[in-house]
Amino acid sequence: MIRVLLVDDQPLLRSGFRALLDVEGDIEVVAEAGDGAEGLALVREHLPDVALVDIRMPVIDGIETTRRIADDPALARVRVVILTNYGFDEYVFDALRAGAAGFLVKDIVPEDLVHAVRVAARGDALLAPSITRKLIDRYVTQPLRPGTGPGLEALTNREREAVALAAQGLSNDQIADRMVISPMTAKTHINRAMTKLHARDRAQLVILAYESGLVAPRDR
Repeated sequence: MIRVLLVDDQPLLRSGFRALLDVEGDIEVVAEAGDGAEGLALVREHLPDVALVDIRMPVIDGIETTRRIADDPALARVRVVILTNYGFDEYVFDALRAGAAGFLVKDIVPEDLVHAVRVAARGDALLAPSITRKLIDRYVTQPLRPGTGPGLEALTNREREAVALAAQGLSNDQIADRMVISPMTAKTHINRAMTKLHARDRAQLVILAYESGLVAPRDR
């Protein structure tokens, strides 16, 4: 059973999401919160698999809520998915950097909402290659900040190559084609790189690749 926590200051939206999710045999909404402070308390109480968190809330916003969850070792299993009305904006980027597994627009169709919860619960990032490219297009033109990213010494040459390709928006299948390896091997390289760099998911791995200087905008 996938346990879900809803954190949003709009009761009507919470009720709608609960109604959509509770009818699924493998999903259970364990609690609801109206702001980030209440959400953090309920996350610690219920330890959900997935927390759907509004990005703009009173008391504690979604970015800080995400950061506190990601920084707490006791909450390592909780996957935060950001809810936004605005599509991919600067706030979503900040939430991904804080540790969110991905994001959803609130007017998502019911089937996609259910699918997204299952994807997040599996530990996968809710960032398709097209979204990764949008992240790069929108934000990688910002100046790189040398020294802010982690060291890459722990990565093998093949892992570095796979990460660089992922940071250019390539899927595992495309990485496999480019590196002339199997998709499973490509996935293994990416997963090992995430472990070594302490990246929670592919979204953070892409960000780390740019902040460390492994990939520069001209590589796109």
